[in-house]
Amino acid sequence: MIALSTTLTAALLPLALLAIGFIVYCLRDLLRSSVQPPARWLWAAFIVLSVPLGGLVWLLAGRPRS
Repeated sequence: MIALSTTLTAALLPLALLAIGFIVYCLRDLLRSSVQPPARWLWAAFIVLSVPLGGLVWLLAGRPRS
């Protein structure tokens, strides 16, 4: 049972690190954008609470066009 738990942890760790990196990238992109604070907080909550959907929606549709 312990070996399965260790194996599962080792398998999920890269996926968890990738998800955290994606969230950080999206939040950094959001903070650098011209979105105003009320909408910015809503976008940040959406990005963090709905991984990876929130980040994908931000990157594809939410970013202001430059």
